[in-house]
Amino acid sequence: MRLALFQPDIPQNTGTLLRLGACLDLPLDIIEPCGFIFNEKAMKRAGMDYLNMASYRRHNSWEDFLEYRQEHPEEYGRIVLLTTHASVPYTTFKFKPNDIILMGRESAGVPEAVHNIADSRLLIPMNANARSINVAVSAVMVIGEALRQTDMFPKSF
Repeated sequence: MRLALFQPDIPQNTGTLLRLGACLDLPLDIIEPCGFIFNEKAMKRAGMDYLNMASYRRHNSWEDFLEYRQEHPEEYGRIVLLTTHASVPYTTFKFKPNDIILMGRESAGVPEAVHNIADSRLLIPMNANARSINVAVSAVMVIGEALRQTDMFPKSF
């Protein structure tokens, strides 16, 4: 299982998710361009001292990500997009061990072309009067369910 961030805008969210990946042995894909300069200083505050434990790959573009995915089918399975423009709740979805949970930009989600490529599109059920949940919080909710279903949480206890 992997977490992919499409052109993230906010370094604190990216740092938080890199820390999550380090704690859960979950690799991340950062699909650029980012809305900030991606460097150790930008990531340090949210990622703290976990960044050197995080496994992540930076891709120069969406096209580079797709090409890399095609070259590594054993690691990169279905693209599962988390979006407010979906009708399937993540709580009813059957995750697989090599799924890629794709998160859109905080400011704009993903373009329609990316939306159309996704193998599945999921939403988080929430109050109809609310617009969206923070991208890092959303990722944590869905990753937690995906790891639970696939029994892929680290066995550290």
